[in-house]
Amino acid sequence: MHSGENGPIKLRARDAEDLAVVSAMLQDAILPLGDMTYDPDEKSFILALNRFRWEQDQQNAQHERVHTGVRFDLVERVRYSGIDMKNRGVFLNILSIDHQLLSENLDNILIYFSGGGCICLEIDAISCLLSDFGAPWPTQWRPHHEG
Repeated sequence: MHSGENGPIKLRARDAEDLAVVSAMLQDAILPLGDMTYDPDEKSFILALNRFRWEQDQQNAQHERVHTGVRFDLVERVRYSGIDMKNRGVFLNILSIDHQLLSENLDNILIYFSGGGCICLEIDAISCLLSDFGAPWPTQWRPHHEG
């Protein structure tokens, strides 16, 4: 799952509990709208984003971000709400990723963004892979949430 204390992270999610861990790792990740795609033939939805390295963060430590790829498989359909898909230069900020059980054979994965946008993935089952790539870089900005 993890490639050393300071190394890249690789996670696989196969159930709602695993997906909650992926959600925590991706909180405050920045997603360029042009860096996501849905391949209906492969039934996969792929994101390339930069995530805040919460696992390395300490109050007085250097804050870091890292490039991360996320792939959701077994995706039957993708719906967008509150996102202008024509404006490919927009950056979205991930708030959370939730799982919603609809029936025995169909679930939703909901990716929520600041500003009210949401991507809904209709899936047959949870199958997600998160993998860091490239070297992390320092950032002076640490995301902050009130309340």
